[in-house]
Amino acid sequence: MTTAAAMRAEAARLLRAAPAGVRAPFGDVAKRRWIEYRPAPRPGVSLGELDPGARKAAHRLLATALRPHAFAQAMGIVALEEVLDREEGYGRGRHSNDYRVIVFGEPGPAGRWGWRFEGHHLSVTMTLDGDAVSPTPVFLGANPLATHYRGRPVLRPLGPEEDLAFELLDALPESLRGHVLRRPEAPVDIYSGPRADVVPPPPGVPAAELPRLARERLDELVALYLDRLPADVRLAVDRDALTFAWEGPPERGGRHYYRVQGPDLLIEYDNTTADGNHAHTVLRRPESDFGGDLLREHRAEHPHT
Repeated sequence: MTTAAAMRAEAARLLRAAPAGVRAPFGDVAKRRWIEYRPAPRPGVSLGELDPGARKAAHRLLATALRPHAFAQAMGIVALEEVLDREEGYGRGRHSNDYRVIVFGEPGPAGRWGWRFEGHHLSVTMTLDGDAVSPTPVFLGANPLATHYRGRPVLRPLGPEEDLAFELLDALPESLRGHVLRRPEAPVDIYSGPRADVVPPPPGVPAAELPRLARERLDELVALYLDRLPADVRLAVDRDALTFAWEGPPERGGRHYYRVQGPDLLIEYDNTTADGNHAHTVLRRPESDFGGDLLREHRAEHPHT
C-alpha cells in the first residue's frame, strides 16, 4: 500500500471514531497553515478527548507519515511530557494526552486534503492531492533531551541528530571551522520558529567546499532528516547546493545550533538551554510547506479552480 493510500485509510478510520471537532475545511487556511510546538492552545481534538479506539486511530495515522525509527522518536517525545511534568513538580499539568489531531477536508483518492498531529515538541503536517503527498513541516523536539542513569543514556530520542552534527563538525579542517562557526552564541530557538511563513537565515558554508569526510557526514545528516519520511515520499534535494552553518560553542554540554539549507530546504537544530538538555529540530521547505508545491501544481493544471 502506498503512503497516500495508507493515510486515506487511517484518516477515514479516525473520522469514523472521533468526534466532529477532529475535522476542519481544507480551505480554513488559518488552521491548516499552522505549526506550534510550544505548550499552547491549538486546533483539533486532543487524545484525552478520544476513546481508546479513536486514540489508536490517531496514532496509526501519525505512523503513516514516519518511518519506524522516527515514529519511535515521536512516541518517545510524547512520553517525555510525563517525565518533564514530574521534573517540574507537576506544576504545569503537562500530560501525554495533550496532543491534538485534525483532518482538513475529505480523505479521498482525488482532490486535496490534509491532516496534522501536534502537541508540545511534536508537529507533523501532511498535505495530499490525490496520491501526491507534501510532507512538511516535521518538527521533533525533546525536553529533557537525554535522561541518564550513572552516566549512561536511558532515553535519548534525538541522539542521532546531535551526534552526527558533532561528527561533521569534528571532520572539518581548521581552515574551514572559522567559516562554519558563524556566531559564538547559539540562538534561543530555531530561526524558523512557530511561523507558517519562513524566511531562512543566511546560508552557511557550501557543501562543495567541504573535504570528503565532512561531506560524507553532511550527507548522512541530511539523510537522517529526510529518512523521517516514508520511503515513497521523497523530497528532491540538490545535495551539491546545500550549505552548513553552526552557532554557539563547538563542544557538547551547552547551547549549540546548526542548520542545513538548500533550494526549498531548511533543516534546523537548536539545543536551547544552558545545560544542553533541551532540543528543537525541524525539517521544512520554505516554498512548499503545507502543500504549497501541490497547490501550485494544482493551480497550474486547473487555472480556474
